[in-house]
Amino acid sequence: MSKIVAPKVLFLLAALFLVGYIAATLADAHAYAGWLLMLFFVLVALGFRGYELLKGYSFTVTIFAAVSLAMYYPQYFVSIGDFKLSKLIIPLMQIIMFGMGTSLSVKDFARVMQMPKGVIVGVLCHYTIMPMVGFAITRIFTFPDEVAAGIILIGSCPNGLASNVMSYLARANLALAVTLTAISTLIAPIVTPMLMQLLAGQYVAIDFWEMVKHIMEIIILPIGAGLIFNYFLHGKFKILDEIMPVLSMAGIALIIVVITAAGRNGLLVVGPLLIVAMLTHNLTGYFLGYWSGRLLRMREVDCRTIALEVGLQNGGMASGLALAMGKLATVGLAPAVFAPIMNITGSSLALWWRARTKPDPDEKLTYDVKEGSRAH
Repeated sequence: MSKIVAPKVLFLLAALFLVGYIAATLADAHAYAGWLLMLFFVLVALGFRGYELLKGYSFTVTIFAAVSLAMYYPQYFVSIGDFKLSKLIIPLMQIIMFGMGTSLSVKDFARVMQMPKGVIVGVLCHYTIMPMVGFAITRIFTFPDEVAAGIILIGSCPNGLASNVMSYLARANLALAVTLTAISTLIAPIVTPMLMQLLAGQYVAIDFWEMVKHIMEIIILPIGAGLIFNYFLHGKFKILDEIMPVLSMAGIALIIVVITAAGRNGLLVVGPLLIVAMLTHNLTGYFLGYWSGRLLRMREVDCRTIALEVGLQNGGMASGLALAMGKLATVGLAPAVFAPIMNITGSSLALWWRARTKPDPDEKLTYDVKEGSRAH
């Protein structure tokens, strides 16, 4: 649609819907306000598609559109008939993780021996900075216990594919990014429950082995299946390469919307403060990750990679674990808020770095996960 209608027209229409939303809100016409806000975000997202620099933000703005509906009309996103939509979260995460597995190879794990310093520093920074910053935030801000546990949970999860895409955009060390994602995910079944037990045990009861089992089911087994699929059938199912990114984006959006609807009442109470807390968490991760690399005299491209790998988390995994704990509406709030924030900040930081780096003449114009994971 953005190719048919000029982006400036879309932004003008978006402004009109925003004015309509404000008017409806002031008139207490909340039954209509949610739809007006949703249309504002949809038009902005379509307008962004018309600009190369802004195109990367289109998906995140679309999520805001869906979240707007979930906040105003949660009844549509809790269940369909007798079927609870929260039951889709774990299967969707398994599909997303299978897709991640198909984008990896054994070489991504073996690359540890080729760049041991970068991998060791990256993994240590990821699993120390984000959990400890999350814990510090729960001590600084006043949140209900289960919401506080969710903040620590998002900080204790591995990074996801988003960090690889951002590293590519930032002209960072893509090979290191892919390897860090692979290694941090591989050790998550032990490290994440351990961190949760140490840091979040005071807020909620943590069953270590039960969490290990859930991480194996949600993350490790699907990734393992994806790796096997990639090893034996790489390149034989081209349609899978086209479908998986779409399924992943749709799955992430649906997960965030379902969590938002389930925790709507809680978000109305802690929402603004939680947004500030999650933004602080995210930005602190970038800052400390980058300067940890600088203090260790690592290359600029490696410092950028570590910053992004530290600051970007696997929000879907955190959501799946919150559901498995039976606390989606409380523990799941922080991951739902963190995910859109990290996409905006990560894209902005990556593009800022990219603009300050001379381009490689052989660099591809678009990121392909399968090819990117084998680049450099």
